Amino acid sequence: MKSLLKFITCGSVDDGKSTLIGHMLYDAKLLFADQEKALELDSKVGSRGGEIDYSLLLDGLMAEREQGITIDVAYRYFTTDDRSFIVADTPGHEEYTRNMAVGASFADLAVILVDATKGVITQTKRHARICALMGINHIVLAVNKMDLIGYDEKRFEEIKQDFLQMTYGLNVKSIQVIPVSATEGDNITEKSDNTLWYQGEPLLPYLENIDVDDDANQEHFVMPVQRVSRPNHTFRGFQGQVEAGQLSVGDEVITLPSQEKAKVKSLLNTDQEVKDVSDGQAITVQLDKEVDVSRGCVLTTSENIQVTDMFTANILWMDDTELVEGRNYLVKVGTKLLPGTVMSIKHKIDINTGKEVPADRIFKNELVECDISLSENMVFDKFANNEAIGGLILIDRVTNMTSACGVIEHALRRSTNVVWQETDITRDFRAQQKGQKPLTLWFTGLSGSGKSTLANEVEKKLVATGHHTMLLDGDNVRHGLNKNLGFKENDRVENIRRIAEVAKLMNDAGLITLTSFISPYEADRQNARNVVGDSFIEIFVSTPLEECEKRDVKGLYKKARAGEIPNFTGVSSPYETPGNPEIEVDTSQYSLEEATDYVVKEIMKYLD
Repeated sequence: MKSLLKFITCGSVDDGKSTLIGHMLYDAKLLFADQEKALELDSKVGSRGGEIDYSLLLDGLMAEREQGITIDVAYRYFTTDDRSFIVADTPGHEEYTRNMAVGASFADLAVILVDATKGVITQTKRHARICALMGINHIVLAVNKMDLIGYDEKRFEEIKQDFLQMTYGLNVKSIQVIPVSATEGDNITEKSDNTLWYQGEPLLPYLENIDVDDDANQEHFVMPVQRVSRPNHTFRGFQGQVEAGQLSVGDEVITLPSQEKAKVKSLLNTDQEVKDVSDGQAITVQLDKEVDVSRGCVLTTSENIQVTDMFTANILWMDDTELVEGRNYLVKVGTKLLPGTVMSIKHKIDINTGKEVPADRIFKNELVECDISLSENMVFDKFANNEAIGGLILIDRVTNMTSACGVIEHALRRSTNVVWQETDITRDFRAQQKGQKPLTLWFTGLSGSGKSTLANEVEKKLVATGHHTMLLDGDNVRHGLNKNLGFKENDRVENIRRIAEVAKLMNDAGLITLTSFISPYEADRQNARNVVGDSFIEIFVSTPLEECEKRDVKGLYKKARAGEIPNFTGVSSPYETPGNPEIEVDTSQYSLEEATDYVVKEIMKYLD
């Protein structure tokens, strides 16, 4: 059977990626007759004055043809006499870098194009670093548009040396530099008479012959569990795709994170029993005893795969919203999905130099090294050992969009050195002792909305009815616990995170905790909800901005309008309205007594 090479084309806008692959398919006669005819007809109304526009084979979207750029990832499948290929033609525009990263995540090799008239530019460097981050070990630099510089060997060598110098230290295994002309066909399928000074292979023959297989880390069996199959009471199997190694009936496997050992009772490939399975197969494993395994667990024969709840990762930030410390996301590794928090930003990587640069916030398309903590233990391996359980994505909990992708570098030592200490007096015992259900009543709203006054009155009502409470007010907490925090976004994120952790401790003590904080960001309130758990009750004090500013009890709005207070919520900083609070009240519509009675009545539904 022919070997398969999965590769991507990437580079800056208008470097000729789509044209290169289109010309390759055309010259190698890998098109059907109707595709060739359609290409010739479409080219008559294209941008090349009637000459064949090879990019039309890959740029299928109308917007791509109108603008002459690639927007989405275009996959093409083709076969030559020597090899089968899957190519992902990825966009070059910086706005679509996330699409390029998606293409890179599946590839064994990258063809990076540069315009010979421009040389190595920032986007070239960005794409090279992303390719290395995604585990691509083989790079081809295609110096395109050689026809526009008269096939100048000296200029080619300058670009080659610039690229080799830039990629030094990226730890890729091979780099091949080829002079090409995507429009004229030089060195794409056959050697060109215009570059007799070039001694290497043309692009297609090089791709046909390069060996990209890496069996160094395939010794041990690894399978993330996708599903537990239980068709009847006599059968319990674990289903997933073998990501590394081989497994046979009778072999002993380790279940992670439970660390149990069991022997393989049977193996099924689809519905057929087999004796052995190997890398890439989708299988069902039945073990000889009951073990604690569910989706997200891993079956393996390796003793070196790690289990941790804190690790360091290198990520590509792909979200329009900035990354700041303390933000909470869903972290997906293999088949496991867990809540996690970016604890600290260690540094970002300078795209041009590769140097580590201090940063406290990260913007779209930047590369960053950061520490991440999880809500519970997760199984992982170094990305270099196993991509399936060494790569990760971060998912925004509010929008459900992918915010980042990256690789895990190593576990943090504190994750294994710091162990949770179980105590004999539990949260439930303390709650029973106080005769109440612990809750966190999270009052949120603009400054001047009346949330602190309302929280104070609600606490008095609860205490009067025999409840045990603790009120955490925003201003009061900033005089002590959060005295070192300012009002920039990352400080506000940390302010809310600390309060959520304190509220949880108060709940563990059996108390009803009331908090009164502006907490302007939906993501941070969601993070607080994740920390506190089911005890979290969001109370949105929805008094309009106009009314809050009219009250201006502390004179803060006046100062903010005068520019004396930067980052003031409602004036120079946004307030993100809660989408689905448990309780909502507008204090401009009710007297304080009416608003208090209403909120207490609603709270009682959760205390019963």
